[in-house]
Amino acid sequence: MDRRKSLKSIVLGSVAGGLAIHGCKPSGETEQLVESPKITYPGRVPLEEELIQELHDEQFLNPHEIATLTILCDLILPASEEFKAASDAEVVDFIEFMAKDVPAYQPDIRGGLMWLDHKCNTENSVEFKDATVEQQKAILDEIAYYDPEVPGNERPFEVNFFSLIRNLTMTGFYTSKIGIEEIGYKGNMPNVWDGVPDDVLEQHGVAYEEEWLAKCVDQSKRGVIAEWDEKGNLIT
Repeated sequence: MDRRKSLKSIVLGSVAGGLAIHGCKPSGETEQLVESPKITYPGRVPLEEELIQELHDEQFLNPHEIATLTILCDLILPASEEFKAASDAEVVDFIEFMAKDVPAYQPDIRGGLMWLDHKCNTENSVEFKDATVEQQKAILDEIAYYDPEVPGNERPFEVNFFSLIRNLTMTGFYTSKIGIEEIGYKGNMPNVWDGVPDDVLEQHGVAYEEEWLAKCVDQSKRGVIAEWDEKGNLIT
């Protein structure tokens, strides 16, 4: 199984089981805020629309954090000749929304981005977003794997941070239009019904009338809408 298939299995498990909330306490300074994208959600009830709009009117990530997180998400799920990158599916916008919808994520996300910059400054004398890809990956390699035997609240903060961002990245990507197309999910599709099998009909001593077979089981007429006369007889 290649890396991308492995990541797909991670997100399917995350979506099914829900994203874990990691505990940590660091906080950081804010910079100039940028405007959240305005999105409409057809099918929402008015209260949902109001709540969603309130979240979009807020801003959690500052420009520096957005730039850093964009690079981080694309390192987690990079583009290739065949596949799109996380940023192509606007995953950072998804994470921004989730951070406002689930405030418990905010210390992990902001503190983790600060940790990346501190770590990279200490080792490479540059912020994470300005480091080379090799330098960035070297830092991530130290926090990308955790011991499943160790409870989440006992793991290093930076390990939980990366796990959270990886889960959010995969969830955001594979629930987007681009990600759904990559998976090949087609949603509910009509199947073809050829009637009750002959052996089952024989067991019950019944059979289709030829007239009804022609009208109801002829797959060439699947698109024809049935009509009845005033007495309830099927016309077509």
